[in-house]
Amino acid sequence: MNSIEHKFAQYVRILGRGKKGSRSLNQEEAFAAMQMILNDEVEAVQLGAFLMLLRVKEESPEELAGFVEAARASLSLPTVPVSVDLDWSSYAGKRRQLPWFILAALLLAENGTSILMHSTAGRKDNRIYTPNVMSLFGISDCASLDEASQQIATNNFAFISLDNFSPKLKQIMELRSLLGLRSPINTLLRMLNPLGAPHLMQGTFHPGYRPIHQKAATHLQQDHLAVFKGEGGECERNPDSDCEVFSVHHGEASEEIWPAMFKKRHLKDETMDINRLLQVWRGETDDEYGVAAVISTTAIALRMMGKAENIEHAESFAKQMWNARNKIV
Repeated sequence: MNSIEHKFAQYVRILGRGKKGSRSLNQEEAFAAMQMILNDEVEAVQLGAFLMLLRVKEESPEELAGFVEAARASLSLPTVPVSVDLDWSSYAGKRRQLPWFILAALLLAENGTSILMHSTAGRKDNRIYTPNVMSLFGISDCASLDEASQQIATNNFAFISLDNFSPKLKQIMELRSLLGLRSPINTLLRMLNPLGAPHLMQGTFHPGYRPIHQKAATHLQQDHLAVFKGEGGECERNPDSDCEVFSVHHGEASEEIWPAMFKKRHLKDETMDINRLLQVWRGETDDEYGVAAVISTTAIALRMMGKAENIEHAESFAKQMWNARNKIV
């Protein structure tokens, strides 16, 4: 047996020395640990232990920032940089309501906001994932971040699957089927912002992660961020409930409560027919909940990007955009 300690063992030890001896990694340690993981310099048993120790204690903002920095450094970036206004991550999938946030992103793109949306398809058959919907709107999955940058320059919008820009992160994410739990990779991906957009829209499922994202954004010197408990964990406002948006603007953190748009909650969508997304966009049918979700999600983005003075202005502006949309797809 080899008696020389593996270099990665120090990071497992920091996290796993018990209630009194363990601590979180600092940002530099987190960067080094994730760099080793992405470079295939760790053993499978080490990776599993590391991820689950983090899962039990929940990653700190400093750890998340270090992980994100290492993941960004591993990406093959476009040869010709493109200006992107807004990064939109989508990794949760929807099972109670359709992914109306996709219409919000397309509405913003139609009105001049350049957007990169990145996502992956999950293994849960009872969820609708973003890659399953994009072809409805004639949007192809970009093969690389280079191609995504070209699409953004042409159409103000690009979609890329995680498999096509970081297969290693995808591989680690899929360890859930072995470990039985999500890992910090799910949180990392929401903060990844592959093309360095100044504005980030993020949705979480667990409310406790909102301040973690907020603080990590300050460590990463992210110019602007809006993170909130999204419907199903996606970046989509549920118009049936009050929504507390955690924001960052040039290092300053703040919170703002957006009041519910309806007094009564809408029922779960029993059909989950994705074709209705296209029908609603075209004006062929109506969906009270869906349209409100599109408008209110768009409004949060407008507010975060400084295009609206307050909540009322943001919602009014978003409604005008929706009413004036090009219904021909």
